[in-house]
Amino acid sequence: MAFGVGDRVVAESESTERPPRAGTIREVVREDPARYRIEWDDGHESIYTPASGALHAERGHAGAAS
Repeated sequence: MAFGVGDRVVAESESTERPPRAGTIREVVREDPARYRIEWDDGHESIYTPASGALHAERGHAGAAS
């Protein structure tokens, strides 16, 4: 699934001890492979390259491209 600027997303944690992280796409750095600059709800930003299925649209928020 591809996302665009402004889309709300959730990144699944690789550990069962950490909850998923929610944030907003601020920049599409690269399309193939996907790489996004995400502003997380905790105020931090990072460049995120999702593994298959690790990033998905946040429930209840429209706007994610399919």
